[in-house]
Amino acid sequence: MTTTAGIVCKNGIVLASDRQATAGYYVAHKHAKKIYKITDHIGMTIAGTVADAQAIIDIMIAECNLYKLDTNTEISVRAAATLLSNILYGQRIYPYMLQAIIGGYTKSEGAVLYTLDPLGSLIKEDTVAATGSGTPLAISILEDNYKENITTDEAIPLIIHAVRASIERDVATGYGIDVVIINQDGFNKIEDSLIVSELEKSGKRIN
Repeated sequence: MTTTAGIVCKNGIVLASDRQATAGYYVAHKHAKKIYKITDHIGMTIAGTVADAQAIIDIMIAECNLYKLDTNTEISVRAAATLLSNILYGQRIYPYMLQAIIGGYTKSEGAVLYTLDPLGSLIKEDTVAATGSGTPLAISILEDNYKENITTDEAIPLIIHAVRASIERDVATGYGIDVVIINQDGFNKIEDSLIVSELEKSGKRIN
């Protein structure tokens, strides 16, 4: 019960999420973290049961660090996504209750984005992606406004407004927006002031 989104750009990946954690009809937390740094060039969003999602994040960070120690090279985005798919598939009898978007940028792969469901289904997304209860609202805006060869600078306002639409109409989405860019400079979080400025341009509220 959340909204997370991703956009594939010609020079990187943009990820975004809301900040609300819900327990049924109760707002359990107003500043929940839903975008995580897996490596310097890979990020991951979570939607679903918090405990399961946090466990998966810990496993992914540990395994990707071990890969680097063993091989002296950074794990590729494809390999990290496949690893996550195998972990989820291995628990299919008692699945981790989460959806995930995993994406990143490397010189060899360029900008790459994948979505995964609780059973480990792995889908490469060529343009946009969304997960969580706000998916129908966010994905409609993303798909309608996406253009070929979009840049990260152009994608930032688009993804902000996609998540904002979910905040306005989906009861399980709310309390602000987090945005991350992953490009040749690594994993970088967008300042809150820039997000607020973008929302103010359209006269929309944040909560």
